[in-house]
Amino acid sequence: MNEISVTVAKPEEYEAVGVLVHRLLNELFPGEDEFRNSEKYISAARELLLTGENLWALVAKNESGEMIGVLTLNQCAAIYAGGNFGEICELYVDNTERSSGIGAKLIDAAREFAKRKGWLELEVGAPPQPDWKRTFEFYIDQGFEYVGPRLYLTV
Repeated sequence: MNEISVTVAKPEEYEAVGVLVHRLLNELFPGEDEFRNSEKYISAARELLLTGENLWALVAKNESGEMIGVLTLNQCAAIYAGGNFGEICELYVDNTERSSGIGAKLIDAAREFAKRKGWLELEVGAPPQPDWKRTFEFYIDQGFEYVGPRLYLTV
């Protein structure tokens, strides 16, 4: 098996991060026009990673240095969480590399990152069930607890 390294993405790696997030969204929402153009996500990754304020990308690379996975973390705050906590916004592993432990390595790296930031917890919104049951079970296997669905409002 290839040796996989997981690091915090450098700001100049924004393009590869944006491409991986674009692939994730195309898998979650196949055929939807909103997710066809990767430039939108590359631009967002550039802006967010270059400012480096409250969003970080953890990236998995193979021995050749090719980025094959990404996990983005956003710092949030809530009274119920006792202050700041981390939210996993995106998690994607290249489909040719799945079931090889890369997702678990990204989650482990996120745990360590959270500890360094002083966060008491990590949260994630899993994709809709039952279509993404395997993804949901992955998070449960990684120690996450199901606390209910998430909703959003576009403003």
